Order: sequence, then C-alpha cells, then structure tokens
Amino acid sequence: MPRGMRASGSPSGRPRSGSSPSETSASDPEAQARQICLRLLTAAPRTRAELAAALSRRGVPSEAAEAVLGRFTDVGLIDDAAFARAWVESRHYSRGLSRRSLSAELRQHGVDAEEIREAVSTLDLEQEVATARRLVEQKMASTGGQPPEARIRRAAGTLARKGYPPGLVFRLIKEVLEQEGAIGFELDADQYLDPDGDPDEAVR
Repeated sequence: MPRGMRASGSPSGRPRSGSSPSETSASDPEAQARQICLRLLTAAPRTRAELAAALSRRGVPSEAAEAVLGRFTDVGLIDDAAFARAWVESRHYSRGLSRRSLSAELRQHGVDAEEIREAVSTLDLEQEVATARRLVEQKMASTGGQPPEARIRRAAGTLARKGYPPGLVFRLIKEVLEQEGAIGFELDADQYLDPDGDPDEAVR
C-alpha cells in the first residue's frame, strides 16, 4: 500500500473525492456551512444575516454556522458595510430610489442600523433632490398630452413608490408646471396625498 494511503483509499484518511456532500457534511457541519456560503457568495453578494438564515434553513448547527460566518467576516468574504454602500450606489443611480427606500431595503437584508446610516449618508441631500427632479421631469414629459390632474397623480405616485416625501415631490411638480407656463391651474397637493400619511410632509 503506498505511503500515506490508508484503508479508506485517500491520503491521510480524508474522504475520497467521490464522497457525497451529504456524507461530508454529516460528519463536518462546518464544511457544509462553508460550501453553502461559498456557493451563495459566488452567485451574488450576501449579508451575514442572509447567510445565517440560509444555513439555518439547511439545518446547520448554530455553533458551526457562527464559526464559519465569523471566519468569513474576518477575511472579508462577508462585509455588510461594503454591501450597504454598493447597494445604495447601485439602487439610487439605476432605480432612483430615495434614502428612505434604500434604508428600508437594507433593513430587509439584515444590515445593522449603524451601517445603514453610514451607507445612506454617502448619498447627500443635493444628489437626492437632483434625482427626484430628474424623475419628475421625465414623468411629466412622458405624460404631456394628458390632463394636468392625471399627470400630477402619475408623477406623484411614481416618486412616492421610490420613497420621496410628498413635500419635495409636489414642489418639483410645481416647478415643472411653472416652466411649462401652466396658467390658471392651482396645484392642490392635498387631493393627491394619502390621508393616512404624515401631515408634516405636506407641501410648504
């Protein structure tokens, strides 16, 4: 028998390459946790909370899961702060989402509140207003042939779904209407606001 080869047929008694993943994970839950995490991280960036949930669903013992998640965090394979920063940049510039919507999405991904605040702070107020203005202008331009009430409702609805406060939205809509030279039309924001919404967000 060659040196270093045991009766199992593999060097140093390690499982053969043909051993099934279930056989390996049954005897080594940390190996199972590593396989699951690496597979998920290869597909897309994940937060620690998302990986922990995935390991729990697969029945990985909590101690093994925490050990692997800790090591992955230490070597930078898991980095919630970087995930949050990348999420803010991507979702704001590709979807035009507001800081409020971005914060809500990051909470759903299990990112810590402090890391969310730091990530969202990279998007300053001026940039958020500029994005909201661009969205309003695009929506108003695409509905130019419709009645003013319909145009306003569509623009307000679009920005509300992206998390922009009504006060800002209606101020920008009013700017567009004035630029278009709308005459004799009074913008009554109250009729477009959700009666259950925050009254402090009303147009100033």
